[in-house]
Amino acid sequence: MVALPKTAVQQGRIPDRVSTRATIHGDTVYDADVVIVGSGAGGATLAAELAECGLDVVMIEEGRYYTTRDFTADASGMIRQLYRDGGASMAIGDPPVLFQEGRAVGGSTVVNGGMSWRTPERILERWRREAGLANIEMRDMEAYFARVEKRINVRHQDPESIGHDNALLKQGADAKGWRVIPNLRNQVHCPGSNNCAFGCPTGAKQSALVSYVPRALHFGARLLSDVKVDKILMHGKRAIGVSGHVVGDDERRSHKIVVRAKLVVSACGAIQTPALLARSGIRTPSGQLGKNLSLHPNVKLVATFDEPVRGWEGVHQAYQVREFEGEGLLFAAVNIPPGVLAMTTNGRGAELGRLMADYDKMVVAGMLCEDTATGRVRTINGRPQAFYQLAQFDAEKLIRGVALLSELLFEAGARSIITPFAHVPALTSHDDTRTLYDRTIKRSQMEVVTVHMMGTAAMGQDRTRAVTDDHGFVHDADRLMVCDASLFPTPIGVNPMETIMALATRAAAHVLDNLSTYQG
Repeated sequence: MVALPKTAVQQGRIPDRVSTRATIHGDTVYDADVVIVGSGAGGATLAAELAECGLDVVMIEEGRYYTTRDFTADASGMIRQLYRDGGASMAIGDPPVLFQEGRAVGGSTVVNGGMSWRTPERILERWRREAGLANIEMRDMEAYFARVEKRINVRHQDPESIGHDNALLKQGADAKGWRVIPNLRNQVHCPGSNNCAFGCPTGAKQSALVSYVPRALHFGARLLSDVKVDKILMHGKRAIGVSGHVVGDDERRSHKIVVRAKLVVSACGAIQTPALLARSGIRTPSGQLGKNLSLHPNVKLVATFDEPVRGWEGVHQAYQVREFEGEGLLFAAVNIPPGVLAMTTNGRGAELGRLMADYDKMVVAGMLCEDTATGRVRTINGRPQAFYQLAQFDAEKLIRGVALLSELLFEAGARSIITPFAHVPALTSHDDTRTLYDRTIKRSQMEVVTVHMMGTAAMGQDRTRAVTDDHGFVHDADRLMVCDASLFPTPIGVNPMETIMALATRAAAHVLDNLSTYQG
């Protein structure tokens, strides 16, 4: 009998190279070539690429290590476990924007929808032109995108996994003659359980938890979960490691953890990275750390049909409507569990009861807006707080997008549509969509959410305007790197996961090509 190779991760148990609060028994000091704070799209990808080439890598993750069998259809329970602050973080502004960050091994890739899109060519060209980034055009990035897509198995959905809600979205787009495309997702024969946002219960979604993290572990990397990094350790302007603490079951501080390393990487997202750098006393010549926050404002519509839809059956976002991509608008169908939907709908009492009685006939459609405004992340008492003011131009784009998406849904057969605008009655016909343009809809009336935070440690050649250089190294610091969506000089108009992973792969190649610089 031929012996099968050992896998880095086995179903239902924590791998040997992963330490958790249950296995860290006292204050501990680790040594490594590279320490990476964060295990999501950027951190896990960088860790795997560097470990594969022989570097000693330690990943640190504030969240817990979950196995596939830990993920269930209990949406409220999963939100509390997998999202920072129970998914209720907020960027203060008019309107306030709710945003969600994953807090688990694998980061936000564990709770995203799995959409895997290359950075649009126009965005890469803009970065080259406006930020002065070298070797960033599509021809330069092609190999990195291809490598990522192979690692996370980027594919279209199997047809039988596409539910009726997504079929209705496509039906409406086709009837309008609008461009609609099948979504590319990081999945292996996804069965369409529509649990993506609460942890994939089948392991089909190739999040960092089941792709890059196991690869990094296989090649010798170590992972410390349940560990919050308090600050980056500096010797003058040189990063020499990190210090933090084990997060106890009750969120209290436990054992102290120090990792000494030759290269330090912050890969904890566009909200947490600027806070970590600020807590560590990092200052950049540009003064832009924490600024330039963009976040792809999202709104949702709830359309009720006469026929059963059963939106929970079938994959999350099988299609994207790209007809208005040039205006910075994308449409998709996204099922939301009943408890979460009821909580975010304006109805109350009997009215809400009547609405939710038709839950099986609903299509929840979402819209992404490529924003033109930027906000910032301030660090207050060591914690990040985002501030973001929706631009009036973008608010008007949201109104236009809601009207267009409502037209599509009525074309597909919807009988009523609840908009994301307070004090606007439900729409019941095509004519109602046109009245949206005539109404005075204030920004304060808009329910806006996002999961795409970007730009707070933006790349750029000019150290007086940018926080990091072409590959994510912090200007005016030595051996300190950023590897997450904070690097984006501008919003990208599509789901950011693959862009983060491609930039991480590119950064790893740069480190490996210049290894002698980080060995002394």
